[in-house]
Amino acid sequence: MINILFEDKAIIVCEKPIGVLSERSQNFRKKCMPDLLEKQTKTYRIDVVHRLDKAVGGAMVFSKKAQASAGLSRAIASHNIKKEYLAVVSGCPNEEEGEWRDFLFRDKSKNKSYVVKKLRTGAKEAILNYKVLNTVESKEGTISLLKISLQTGRTHQIRVQCASRKMPLLGDEKYGSRIHTKNIALWSTRLAFAHPITNKPIDITLEPPKTEPWLWFKKD
Repeated sequence: MINILFEDKAIIVCEKPIGVLSERSQNFRKKCMPDLLEKQTKTYRIDVVHRLDKAVGGAMVFSKKAQASAGLSRAIASHNIKKEYLAVVSGCPNEEEGEWRDFLFRDKSKNKSYVVKKLRTGAKEAILNYKVLNTVESKEGTISLLKISLQTGRTHQIRVQCASRKMPLLGDEKYGSRIHTKNIALWSTRLAFAHPITNKPIDITLEPPKTEPWLWFKKD
């Protein structure tokens, strides 16, 4: 069962499980969020308005009406949906908090993004803000828990921006992590936005699972 965090006639905010696709795929029918939600909620139409990587879990919003889809898409395009993530990375940023700006180029054939030093065809600006919440020492060295707020939503943005600074997410072997964990240490923890129909504020926080590496930062 999908964990529903908020639902009305226009939208659903829920927890996307790790390992489930955000959007429909011919190769994974009945194993993607829209199909699972349609079956569980007996909704005729579930539209995807933003995405999480298959290997990433956490809070997502879906729409049930065309009007809601359009409103949410406009809010995302104008950066009026606040999306916050928790990430566990190798190392620690030099500054406790800050902003990262890069140009990212996506190689679709490899399904991988890269930071490019010079603007080139297909490259898009990627902007995020981070704050160091905690650090711990391990046999692999310093490990840090970051809170990340996205200003843009590029493919693998958090993963590649961290990795390009030699701080790959734990378990993210695609982007250079040498620390093996069961899942990539990235979690969609908060969504805040105005309801696309009623304009009422929606602000939902979802804690990460009580497993490693998140447990390393739990207070006694």
